[in-house]
Amino acid sequence: MLENKVILVTGGSGLIGKEIINRIKSEGGIPINGDISVKSDLENGTHYLNVCDYQSVPILLDAVMKKYGRIDGLVNSGYPRTNDWGLKFEDIPLNSWKDNVDMQLNSVFYICQQVLKIMSKQQSGSIVNIASIYGVVGNDFTIYEDYNGTSPAAYSAIKGGIINFSRYLASYYGKFKIRINCVSPGGVLDEKNQHSSFIKRYSEKSPLKRLGNPEEIAPAITFLLSDDASFITGHNLMVDGGWTAI
Repeated sequence: MLENKVILVTGGSGLIGKEIINRIKSEGGIPINGDISVKSDLENGTHYLNVCDYQSVPILLDAVMKKYGRIDGLVNSGYPRTNDWGLKFEDIPLNSWKDNVDMQLNSVFYICQQVLKIMSKQQSGSIVNIASIYGVVGNDFTIYEDYNGTSPAAYSAIKGGIINFSRYLASYYGKFKIRINCVSPGGVLDEKNQHSSFIKRYSEKSPLKRLGNPEEIAPAITFLLSDDASFITGHNLMVDGGWTAI
């Protein structure tokens, strides 16, 4: 499905990012993991990228273009955030809110803008932005009650913004034969970082009675990157076990 397509994945070392990289490889594509945790080694499919450092983006893109001469796909799965990420709404400092919007939403704007300059010249390309169910529906705060947890307020604003920004881009760049879509995962299992009560309560509410696994998100992303999705743009694909259906 992705034979010889050069696809840049931001945050490719993350929980979902790793599975995206693996899936692209399995479909014959050439994934490039742009991540803050890797060294620049395009021979092995990695290149250092700090999405919050805007000087870092053109360095990566220049290296990819020098080696491959094209960028066929981009997946924005990076998830930078401040150390106080996760405070309850009433306790969030204004600067923290601003920083997270800048790190997560504004970084997506910038890398999309720079990659789309390349794709416009190519007259081809596909972008998939990773959003969330909480960019579409309100939060169910009861799933956090047992351990006095919450869902970060900025997350809903950022993911909702990414979804409609993607629609804007799809409308703007369609004339260049470029497609821009979103994938919105539901809860994804990460037992090391999730409270057992959250897992239990989320699973009870979900129509499929469980959280998703990272490897279940990746196929939707590679589908939207592929030519099989050649007539799909401006779409937000829910991969949520039915969470938003109820």
